[in-house]
Amino acid sequence: MSLIVQKYGGTSVADIDRIRNVAMRVSKTFDEGNKVVVVLSAMSGVTDALIKMANQVAYAPDKRELDVLLTTGEQTTVALLAMMLKGMNYSAISLLGYQAEILTDSDFGNARIAGIGARRIKELLDEKMIVIIPGFQGSDQNGNLTTLGRGGSDTSAVAIAAAIKADMCEIYTDVDGVFTADPNICKKARKLDRISYDEMLEMSSLGAKVLQIRSVEFAKKYDVPVHLRSSFSLEEGTMVVNENSDMERLVVSGVTHSKNEARITLKKVPDQPGIAAKIFTPVADAGILVDMIIQNTRAEGMTDLTFTVPKSDYKKALEIEKKVAGEIGAEAVIGDENVAKVSVTGVGMKNHSGVAARMFSALAKENINIMLISTSEIRISCVVEEKYAELAVRVLHTEFGLDKE
Repeated sequence: MSLIVQKYGGTSVADIDRIRNVAMRVSKTFDEGNKVVVVLSAMSGVTDALIKMANQVAYAPDKRELDVLLTTGEQTTVALLAMMLKGMNYSAISLLGYQAEILTDSDFGNARIAGIGARRIKELLDEKMIVIIPGFQGSDQNGNLTTLGRGGSDTSAVAIAAAIKADMCEIYTDVDGVFTADPNICKKARKLDRISYDEMLEMSSLGAKVLQIRSVEFAKKYDVPVHLRSSFSLEEGTMVVNENSDMERLVVSGVTHSKNEARITLKKVPDQPGIAAKIFTPVADAGILVDMIIQNTRAEGMTDLTFTVPKSDYKKALEIEKKVAGEIGAEAVIGDENVAKVSVTGVGMKNHSGVAARMFSALAKENINIMLISTSEIRISCVVEEKYAELAVRVLHTEFGLDKE
């Protein structure tokens, strides 16, 4: 007997027929002698519809009340699945976030899990019940309903799996697993059987949308094996686990890209102590995330400083830096929204030299200019013109031997 947490995303519960498909999968897992906890998202499109409705009621909806509204999406799906399983003569029960003792902080709309009591979940499992819990939600210490932000159901599932010491957390989506690149732009991409937590963390942060990054952080911290698979197929998916020797055979395990990038450059900045803080503190205070940073030293004590921000924050960041430039005596501020980030990731890079040189040479052969470079122990990222992003992915996929045989 195993203890399994299964999470189903919005497309997996998009309508009654798909919820029925989920019920069949859950019942099959239960019939195989396993204890089962199910975590559900809202039906596809429901959360967006609720947000739209809230914006029709108020220009800036109160965040607490918005969370109360948004939790109804998942509440609907867990109730429907519980009804369906009971109609199939299975003992099933739905628990809302607060009933499952999912305690969060009070950052409405983007709360973080502080702890999960798990007592009631375990008691119900011991009574041979299938326990169904809404993802994306919890409650703070004052009993207020909270939501965990976009992709929060993945985080809920992995956190619950960690709390009840589950043997496996299965994440069901509309994709078959983790691929070496986006199959929509790289037809030669192939599915990975296994990937390490660290690789998945990097790929999630670099544009791969198959698994929410906070859920991977939880999985790594508590050593929860995650099986990412499709709810529309019986095929095995991708296991996200601790790094092992089998993974070292691939120097690079994946190529990712993100078009949600914008570049800002401050020209002729005084090269003095404290200037960088003056440039980046106002951006941080505005809640804007800065990614890649590069500094080019000029003559006469001046420097050019370039950094990237999410495209959605580009205009705000540009206005902030124009004001900063006047304060610090920089010559000019220029920006560019038509850029993209292309990255190669792999634990095998730790033990192989020359990966960066191969990456740069492969891009150069296609006359793709590199604007910015950023590296970590298992990742190299380059900023290129957006129009070359998809070509760059395919070129690098071939260069590092990831194409299907």
